Amino acid sequence: MKLLILPGDGIGPEITEATLAVVDAADARFGLGMKYDHDLIGFPALEKFKTTFPDHVRTKVGENDGVILGPVSHLDYPPRDQGGINPSGEFRVKWDLYANIRPAKSRMGLSRVGVPMDLVIVRQCTEGFYADRNMFMGVGEFMPTPDIALAVRKVTAEAARKIAIVSFELARIRRRKVTVVHKQNVMKMSDGLWLREARAVAQNYPDVEMDEKIVDATAALLVRDPSKFDVMMCENMFGDILSDEAGELSGSLGLAGSTNEGDDYCVAQAQHGSAPDIAGRGIANPTSLILSAAMLFNWYGRRHSDAKLVDAAAAIERAIDSVLIDPKRRTGDLGGPLGTREFTAEVVRAVATA
Repeated sequence: MKLLILPGDGIGPEITEATLAVVDAADARFGLGMKYDHDLIGFPALEKFKTTFPDHVRTKVGENDGVILGPVSHLDYPPRDQGGINPSGEFRVKWDLYANIRPAKSRMGLSRVGVPMDLVIVRQCTEGFYADRNMFMGVGEFMPTPDIALAVRKVTAEAARKIAIVSFELARIRRRKVTVVHKQNVMKMSDGLWLREARAVAQNYPDVEMDEKIVDATAALLVRDPSKFDVMMCENMFGDILSDEAGELSGSLGLAGSTNEGDDYCVAQAQHGSAPDIAGRGIANPTSLILSAAMLFNWYGRRHSDAKLVDAAAAIERAIDSVLIDPKRRTGDLGGPLGTREFTAEVVRAVATA
């Protein structure tokens, strides 16, 4: 398997290095034949190539089997016409990576709720209110006067149908329940269309339970009893917000893996940001990107009938659990004494036997 490695900004290079060390350990155990193609995005690319997402990097995407994408500081980028392109949003739109898969699972001694938590948020991530990606030309927000700002929310039947299929297919190999999150009481047409397509897809999955929940009630129930949820089908903004909430409730946003998936391609990306305030200090928690890489292995392995990759993904997940269960083997953000490299070394050792 050949991966394009794009470390990104802030703590990106540190957690990417840690992730590759774990991937190398899995490669040594399972014989995955890993190969890497390293390149630049973000501020390092802007400095060298005058853009945060160079054309030659785009070309490389199709030459690799997947991507490990480090976090980016896109809020600090210059305007697009000055080279400031959000690589995360660009990947999702240009390669139609419409499904952002974000698991949230409680781990021993780290959960912030009193009941077990094991859910997956399936976020439609190419439409909605996200103005940088919901229009063919231009952006989805504008100011007709200096004192009026308007934003357009995009929901299409095709995108809603596709994300519903992903959600129901995933539920079928889990606990067979899909919660469709919406705000149809206010967004009557756009969320009405969202619900219409989800209900239509549900007819093809009689073995999967479907329920519908308003987004604010969903946010409250996540705090009270997250065990009520299995797979949550969310539009872009609702999924973005709820997945951060779920990640924190499970223990920390730094423990939340994430992939951006299309029909034919997958990008592994940490769920958290670039944390420039701690960059270079050797204290970043690399768990999120490590778990994201494992999710990429699982995605690719299942589609290409590669049992070694599927087994490697499971071993990485078990290794993370076996390390995090011990408070003395955690990073500082989780109350432990370890830095990035020390924590990574513990996970590397655990992969060999997990």
